[in-house]
Amino acid sequence: MSDLPSDVDPAFEATVRGRLDAIEARLHETAAAQSAFVTDAAQHLLAAGGKRFRPMLVVLASQLFDGADASAIDRAAVVMELTHVASLYHDDVMDEAEVRRGVPSANSRWDNTVAIMVGDFLFARASSTVATLGTEYVYLQAETFARLVQGQIAETRGVQPDEDPLAHYLSVIADKTGSLIAASARFGGMVCGAPAEVLDALAAYGEEVGAVFQLSDDLLDIESDSSGKTPGTDLREGVATLPVLMLRASAGPGDARLLELTSRPLGDEAEMAEALALLRAHPVMEAARAEVARRAAVARAYLELLPHGPAREGLEALCDQVANRSR
Repeated sequence: MSDLPSDVDPAFEATVRGRLDAIEARLHETAAAQSAFVTDAAQHLLAAGGKRFRPMLVVLASQLFDGADASAIDRAAVVMELTHVASLYHDDVMDEAEVRRGVPSANSRWDNTVAIMVGDFLFARASSTVATLGTEYVYLQAETFARLVQGQIAETRGVQPDEDPLAHYLSVIADKTGSLIAASARFGGMVCGAPAEVLDALAAYGEEVGAVFQLSDDLLDIESDSSGKTPGTDLREGVATLPVLMLRASAGPGDARLLELTSRPLGDEAEMAEALALLRAHPVMEAARAEVARRAAVARAYLELLPHGPAREGLEALCDQVANRSR
């Protein structure tokens, strides 16, 4: 589960932690089915953990104004997290993933058909829950789901001849990651009755934080030996992320070897070590870090429209925490 930033007010932290604990219990209750098999499969990834970043955003935003109903907060957070987890079941099928959150993926533990149907089941549970909140919530969740699907389709098709590869990559991130994080922040604001300008600011903040979250992960994949993720995972799979795409856009004559290594999946450990060493020493990494910092600053600026208080401070600290993961 996501940790709250260390400088958050202790009393406010206790309030947020209490809601997150209630949300965790409600997630498992909502994912329960009539059959033990479906319940086991649907709770498989929930039981494996996860950052619960989206519920955290719902809860923080819900505290901007007084009067948010605790049950409504919990239901809004459950909708966002179940939509996210459902998409992971489908992603793992398309990616033929074997592991998710440190446990066997649903498709490898059972099979693709079960994984797809369990993802559908969780989407249905999210839909029935969002219906209890009101039509404006239903509309936003549906529009967010449409963006998730469009982002996945764009990623599956790959870069088209008339597209810029980096712009395509950022667009996929916006739809697959930014959209749900933006909706989470907006949901929290909706629950506490925030005015329209605050809701728009929260959504814009969430879009940027979503990008920062993914792009900082791109850097961690290259730079960190202690992130919990094996360094070079994307390179092994031949997936071009922010540093590689920036390298391709600005490569010089001395980059031929690195360009060749990053143009294909790397199965040889010696080549992997070489690629990581070359990338870590390349100026493109500093440029990528600067881009992450720039987008984090943009996200933070949107919060200037929010009322002062521990909720805003928590959102600011969370933004900084996400941006600094790769440092």
